[in-house]
Amino acid sequence: MLSKPVLTVAEATQILDAARAEAAKNQWAVAIAVVDDGGHPLALSRLDGCAPISAYIATDKARTAALGRRESKQYEDMINGGRTAFLSAPLSGTLEGGVPVIVDGQVIGAVGVSGVKADQDAQVAKAGAQSIHA
Repeated sequence: MLSKPVLTVAEATQILDAARAEAAKNQWAVAIAVVDDGGHPLALSRLDGCAPISAYIATDKARTAALGRRESKQYEDMINGGRTAFLSAPLSGTLEGGVPVIVDGQVIGAVGVSGVKADQDAQVAKAGAQSIHA
């Protein structure tokens, strides 16, 4: 039987804090979602001035990264590259900004961000995901 770490409220809070700090440093109003390895929501923060829809998009991006075990941008790139069959995949957050949280080579969850440009969403998400160390 395999064992792996799991995200707790402490780590979800740490991820939110790191992502929120990156967003604040750049004055970006974003929504930040943290999910477990099954894509189930653990934490959500919608910063002041962020559009309400961003909370839904951030959660979907995080879920896609967790279930796909890769950054959500990879799905966006595949679709934009002509693999339109991925539009029928059971994933609704196939936009850049979802990043898996990896510990000891295992995806233990993901963080999704929405509210600014795609690469900026990803920058904030990566700051959150990288705040967790083995």
